[in-house]
Amino acid sequence: MGKNKLQKFDDMATFPHVFQYPFAILQAEGGCPISGRWNDKVFKNDHPLVLELGCGRGEYTVGLGKLFPEKNFIGIDIKGARMWSGAKESFETGMKNVAFLRTSIELIAHFFAPGEISEIWLTFPDPQMKKVNKRLTGTRFMRLYCEILSGEGIIHLKTDSNFMYVYTCEMIKTNKYTVQVCTDDLYHSGLADEILSIRTGYEQQWLERGLNIKYIRFVCEPRDKLTEPDVEIEADPYRSYNRSRRSQKPNNNRQLKLKQSFDIT
Repeated sequence: MGKNKLQKFDDMATFPHVFQYPFAILQAEGGCPISGRWNDKVFKNDHPLVLELGCGRGEYTVGLGKLFPEKNFIGIDIKGARMWSGAKESFETGMKNVAFLRTSIELIAHFFAPGEISEIWLTFPDPQMKKVNKRLTGTRFMRLYCEILSGEGIIHLKTDSNFMYVYTCEMIKTNKYTVQVCTDDLYHSGLADEILSIRTGYEQQWLERGLNIKYIRFVCEPRDKLTEPDVEIEADPYRSYNRSRRSQKPNNNRQLKLKQSFDIT
C-alpha cells in the first residue's frame, strides 16, 4: 500500500464528519449508535437527509451540499482513499451539511432507521450486467432502500450505461413505480439544470468519449412484493471488457438503439 493511500486513511480517521463502522464493530456494539439520530447527533438540525450511494470521490455529495444548505447529505462508499477527496474538501471549507460513511451499500439498513432518508442518488454505478443481485437498481437493493426511505422517497439515477438505463426503466415499469423524469440524453434534453449538471470525474470521461448521459428520477413507494423484469437487454459493448479496458471509446455501429419502454406522462 502506497504512502499516499496510508496518509489518506490517517486523514479520514481525523475528520469529524467521516464515520467508519466495520461490520465487526456493528455486531459488537449491537448496531450503529447513530441510526435514526443522524440529524440530532451529526447535523444538529431537522433537515431532510439525502444519501449518495457509491459516492466515489464525493463530487456529487459535496456539489449537492453546496447547492442545498437546507438539506443534509451523506456520501457512502467502501473505498476510503477514494472518498478522501470529498471529505477533505468539505472539511476544509467548513461545510456543516455534508458527512461521509465508509461501509458496504449492502449494510445501509444497519445505519439508518425506517423512514429516515428522503432521497437517494445513484451516480454512475457499475451496471453489473451479469449479477443482478449486485445491481443498484435491482429488486434486492430496492428492498433495502424501501427500508430506510420515507413513503414518498425519491431515487435519482445518473448513468452512462445503456444497459443500466434500460434495465432500470423495465424494473420501474414491472413494479409500477411513479416516474417523475426520464431521459436517455440528459444534456440535450433541456433538463440539465444546476443540480444535474454537477459532473463527477467518471461522467466527464464518458462525455469526452461521446456517450450520452441518462437520468431517471422516480418515487420509491413501498411494495409488498418486488418482481425482476423479464426482459433481455443488449450488453454495453464498451463494458464487455475487463475494467482496465472500460474507458475505450465504443463502436458507434454497435450502440444499443434504445426503445422507450413506457410512457412517463
